[in-house]
Amino acid sequence: MIEMDFYELRLDESGADQIIILKERNGGRMMPILIGYYEAQSIHLALNDIHIQRPLTHDLAVSIIESLGASIERIVVTDLRDSTFYARIFFTTPNGEVDIDSRPSDAIALAVRTNSPIYVAREVLNQVARD
Repeated sequence: MIEMDFYELRLDESGADQIIILKERNGGRMMPILIGYYEAQSIHLALNDIHIQRPLTHDLAVSIIESLGASIERIVVTDLRDSTFYARIFFTTPNGEVDIDSRPSDAIALAVRTNSPIYVAREVLNQVARD
């Protein structure tokens, strides 16, 4: 696994092609991930510390996780199949570690809200990385 930093969110106001860019923490490679408009907006709000009156889905998820005594340990982009990225969210809970399947956009939306580390499987990064 390669640790990544959230580098950039590119928003297209027309609703097309929202892109997350992750950057290799100890290197120069970057990895783009196409995401949905609503997930991009959610990430944008979190990155800019914009709070709205009622919790959005990702804010609600963080509240649920914390209320259950759990925390996000890390997220990992694990695979790329047929142009679709796959991710897992790893939680520390009172009963031990648990991991669940997730879309990378949702996992990253939670990671930016909780300052959780982001990793990418080496094989995935090697397939898509750009310098």
